[in-house]
Amino acid sequence: MHREYHKWYSPSLQREMELLIFGHAGARVLIFPTSKGRFYEWQDRGMMNTLREQLERGWLQCYCVDSVDAESWYNWGAHPGYRAWRHHQYFNYLTDEVLPLSRSKNGNPFMMTLGASFGAYHAMAFGLKYPHLVGRILAFSGFFDIRGFTEGYSDDYVYYNNPVQFIPGEHDGGRLAALRRLDIIMAAGRDDRLIGQSRTVSGVLWGKGIGNALREWDGWSHDWPYWQHMLQRYIGGHD
Repeated sequence: MHREYHKWYSPSLQREMELLIFGHAGARVLIFPTSKGRFYEWQDRGMMNTLREQLERGWLQCYCVDSVDAESWYNWGAHPGYRAWRHHQYFNYLTDEVLPLSRSKNGNPFMMTLGASFGAYHAMAFGLKYPHLVGRILAFSGFFDIRGFTEGYSDDYVYYNNPVQFIPGEHDGGRLAALRRLDIIMAAGRDDRLIGQSRTVSGVLWGKGIGNALREWDGWSHDWPYWQHMLQRYIGGHD
């Protein structure tokens, strides 16, 4: 399968960033690692082999990005306002640097966001914040309410990066129309301690007329073997 490694100094983040690209054509997939994870995590966990046929046939092209979680939400020594600002800079890196790279390599207009656990937060928040750029969101075993990291602090950078806050407050007709065109698929185990977060965000979305599919799996289902099965089942659409 086609594989590329890229590294450059990010103007948005003022640091070097790395990513991996798998596949040569097809729908573009922006893949986020789990909490504080690295760009090679999905490769190391065998997830790219799970998608080998789709990648080799030119159905999908995956962009596995690095995280800055240790500098943003997980940076416990920093003020919550700084953590939110650093996350905002990360999303600027994605929109202003990673997505233009993807478009220069692949003219397919359809893009998905994909992540598991804390990566599911990134996939959901990015897709809902920029619905005009994304067609499908796949979020497995997700953590979605970022207020657990802010110790009661709030500002616009917290609010507009927290789906359970900014979606209920969304009243712009154009953005709502774009949000309602999204294909949103969540999967989580019924015994996962985070299942309530998936149920909450699903309800918040339905409350604004934004359709979504929440698939509740038996048991805990919060680990790579489960996410591999979820990926196989949902990458092509609803099951």
